[in-house]
Amino acid sequence: MAENMNWWKEGVFYQVYPRSFYDSNGDGIGDLPGITQKMDYLAWLGIDGIWLSPFFESPMDDFGYDITDYVNVDPIFGTLNDFDALMAKANELGLKVVLDLVPNHTSYKHPWFVESRSNRNNPKADWYIWHDAKDDGTPPNNWAAVSNIKTVGSAWAWDETRQQYYLASFSPVQPDLNWRNPAVKAAIMDVVKFWLKRGVYGFRIDMIDYLSKDAEFRDEPQATFDAKDYISASVYHVNQIETMHYVRELRTLLDQYPNRVTIGEVAYHQPLDLLLKFSEYGLDMPFNFRLSIAPLTKEFLTGFIKTYDETLTDKAQPNYSFANHDVLRGMRLGEPRARLAALLLLTLRGTPFIYYGEELGMENVDVPAERRQDPFVSYESGGNRDTNRTPMQWSAEPFAGFSPIEPWLPLGVNYATLNVEVEKQHPSSMLNLYKRLIDLRRAHPALHQGHMSVLDFDSNVYGYTRTANDDQALVLLNLGDVQEEVTLPEGDWRLQISTHHTQGDTPVTSPLTLQAYEGVVLAKIS
Repeated sequence: MAENMNWWKEGVFYQVYPRSFYDSNGDGIGDLPGITQKMDYLAWLGIDGIWLSPFFESPMDDFGYDITDYVNVDPIFGTLNDFDALMAKANELGLKVVLDLVPNHTSYKHPWFVESRSNRNNPKADWYIWHDAKDDGTPPNNWAAVSNIKTVGSAWAWDETRQQYYLASFSPVQPDLNWRNPAVKAAIMDVVKFWLKRGVYGFRIDMIDYLSKDAEFRDEPQATFDAKDYISASVYHVNQIETMHYVRELRTLLDQYPNRVTIGEVAYHQPLDLLLKFSEYGLDMPFNFRLSIAPLTKEFLTGFIKTYDETLTDKAQPNYSFANHDVLRGMRLGEPRARLAALLLLTLRGTPFIYYGEELGMENVDVPAERRQDPFVSYESGGNRDTNRTPMQWSAEPFAGFSPIEPWLPLGVNYATLNVEVEKQHPSSMLNLYKRLIDLRRAHPALHQGHMSVLDFDSNVYGYTRTANDDQALVLLNLGDVQEEVTLPEGDWRLQISTHHTQGDTPVTSPLTLQAYEGVVLAKIS
């Protein structure tokens, strides 16, 4: 069977955080063999693409986003042979694996940086971004780091050996690579080739908008102490035109391998025209995190979804996610709204990304101070990121079937009733809602290929149609806490899915009554 060239446009992605997915060797930490063992579950769920968060060699100062070897597996997670076995299982099941690529920075313990900081004249002296202090000893400019503290601090860190500052846009343990050095660019391209040859289907590229910085190191004209404002207002630290050229070179490399995808982490608050520019230069999907940090209200959806969809049109692939490893889980909305979020995510035009455990309704866990592992504070959630990285809940067995011993982070208190084994047995569970939505999406061209038209309702109901040739779906979400009646568009409609009950494929009449916080998908009868 010929491979679907549009698999990443029409399919569903699932983000696996390796430390927390499944522990195969009994050390309390998830690993690559654990992912392989649980891959049948992802195939059952209907997933098409798996995004693996970093598993590369790392001192784990930022749990893998601080790398010391881009082309090897950290022993915590296994070996390269384990990765090859994972790929073999994925290929057997028809799943596409996408890796995290972290090209902006390494760990300060990476051999490249160890050599670079040793003196000013070594072969890798300019593999990182070094600069002399100002005459008064202060950092070279006012550029800010935004991920290690709630309010931004300087992006420059002092090195005693070189008697210079190095740029660390996120934290002092993550020095920025100098992409203006051709040797650096070539080294990262070699990393990309290494994993492509091992069969991966693309990359989610971490903080891609930071790759190039102003060559003159000019001060940002409007200094701010709000992380969100800093990124979006940055003129010299972020989004230089050279970055677009690097994106194009990366795209040229990936084009040597059929049907590979690039997903770029572009700062959440950037204007849509910037997202389009990234796509013009070859980035398949500038990652869209807006739904993971915004309220699920009609006001927000009306203001954002229509604009986003109509701006991108066919110039860039829309995509959505309600959670990831850096922001709170969808259950922050409460269960009724989290169910609406699932329906929205899997019926909008674009590619959906599901964070592991979202399909179960896993909750954000209040991790006690003595159990916290994350050294950084998320500037989006304002808190520790451990709360949304707790172990996957597989069963009611001790430690949720994740591990035979106490895991690296505590489990949700409700794991005995909220887990894969239990939820599979209950038709109305969150898991079965996700399963039914994914199956429906796959069965209806309108939901994975069709264009979208947002409808106007004078109520708390948000709705849209999805249409592909003679296949049409109608999606309605009551975002309010009172019952609403909706006059349906002309035609014969059948209920496919409701967030409130499991009855499906039944005729409905207009007006249709929606309960508070109920969402439905209807199919038009030809």
